[in-house]
Amino acid sequence: MNKSQSPIVRGKCYDEDSVFDPENLLREARRQKNIPEGQVPRICILDPDGDMVEHMVATGRAKMNPYWACYHTKLYDFENEGIEFGIIGCAVGASFAVLLAEQLFVSGCQLLISVTSSGVIVPKQNPPYFVLIERALRDEGTSYHYMAPSDYSYLGEELSGLLQDAFSVFPMPVARGSTWTTDAPFRETEAAVGFAKEEGILAVEMEAAALYAFAEVRRKSVVCFAHVTNQMATIEGDFEKGEANGCRDALEVISATAKAWLAKSPSSY
Repeated sequence: MNKSQSPIVRGKCYDEDSVFDPENLLREARRQKNIPEGQVPRICILDPDGDMVEHMVATGRAKMNPYWACYHTKLYDFENEGIEFGIIGCAVGASFAVLLAEQLFVSGCQLLISVTSSGVIVPKQNPPYFVLIERALRDEGTSYHYMAPSDYSYLGEELSGLLQDAFSVFPMPVARGSTWTTDAPFRETEAAVGFAKEEGILAVEMEAAALYAFAEVRRKSVVCFAHVTNQMATIEGDFEKGEANGCRDALEVISATAKAWLAKSPSSY
């Protein structure tokens, strides 16, 4: 064992199975909470800001899923453009996002879409706008428990191809590019931001690198978007997301993604 390495990359055996399985956790949660056996929708959403969940519940569009056995969250079902979705709010941070992803995929999810509010690094235009995250800088801890050290984790090649033209005539701008996934949002120093700019990184967020590492290792379908809404509060009037706190635009991005996946992935039916 090389003790000159950080513990985050030391002593890992990436080909070993975990001793703690999400199936077993959910089994015990169902027993303790008297939750019936059943599945979540095959397309699920992580909503770290919680604005979409709040909007759906407030407008009566969402109802709680009766089969979701997670100890920490509630999952709501809703329909948009004829597609059924499940959604979890306030899933902030790499470790929490992956905890939920593990549980969702053993509960019936087949495609997971994350839309997270993000800060500008290299601007594409004035916020708000969306970035389809093609690669994410691994400046967090969770991904290193799934995948050997590397600078980036990536959107799956097949999913990238499926989404190639999904937003070509989209009313809201959707860029494609890189983000920086950090565990420490209040430690974004000038030096760190400068490095990210040199890498051509468009935005900073807190989940994508870990979700993509999980997806690669577990062979699951995960798509992450950065909803670029702010300049890290370095200006007055920051963090404006648009109509209904950006819910309408985010749902359009999500629905376009779901349609592309459903149209080109017959095995998902």
